[in-house]
Amino acid sequence: MALRRALHFVFKVGDRTKTATFYRDVLGMKILRHEEFEEGCKATCNGPYDGKWSKTMVGFGPEDDHFVAELTYNYGVGDYQLGNDFLKVCLGVSDLQGSTRYWMTLLGMKVMERNEEKKTVLLGFSETQCKLELQDVGGTVDHGTAFGRIAFSCPREQLPDLEALMIKENEKILTPLVSLDTPGKATVEVVILADPDGHEICFVGDEAFRQLSMVDPKGNELLNKAMAEDKSDEWFAKHNRQKAAA
Repeated sequence: MALRRALHFVFKVGDRTKTATFYRDVLGMKILRHEEFEEGCKATCNGPYDGKWSKTMVGFGPEDDHFVAELTYNYGVGDYQLGNDFLKVCLGVSDLQGSTRYWMTLLGMKVMERNEEKKTVLLGFSETQCKLELQDVGGTVDHGTAFGRIAFSCPREQLPDLEALMIKENEKILTPLVSLDTPGKATVEVVILADPDGHEICFVGDEAFRQLSMVDPKGNELLNKAMAEDKSDEWFAKHNRQKAAA
């Protein structure tokens, strides 16, 4: 499974301006690309919402060889309820043994390290990639409404087989294999899975994704333009209303 690679983790953000300041000015990350969408994603890339949204990819280097963050902003949502599903750079799980089996046996990851005292397992597709840590939270995993999604790529030809394996094993598929269009860019194919605790997992065809994820030199400019044109806060204030709390 060395042909599979870790891509990014998706975070929903309620205040795009403050979030951009944090990632750009505090962490020193670069805006790799920014895209605006007029309606919800058919693979629920922006969560269970149908309205206008945007995604901004930020990282310390190109997506070809860096694990990055995807910042998803829904224009009508002001804040999200946090859960216990995301812990530092790891996912909280309710059954460490069962989750480890899922990520190893079905998704092809290797166990890099186990820590019985901390109840954690570190997994990855290779030593040179970003690792995924699973930590037993000692109870039910609460995703809140701010839950994210981790993304990996694999050769396009593996996507139907991955989907078929999940069907055979009676595992949950959130979005069957589907094509996603990004205006002016490559169309990618994805399948969205869920592990035993409901963590969302996106697998995308690597060939098209490498075209889609090329660094856009205008990414920073596009983000600034979108934030300047976003009058949603003013609209809600004028009508004496608050943005929805997800």
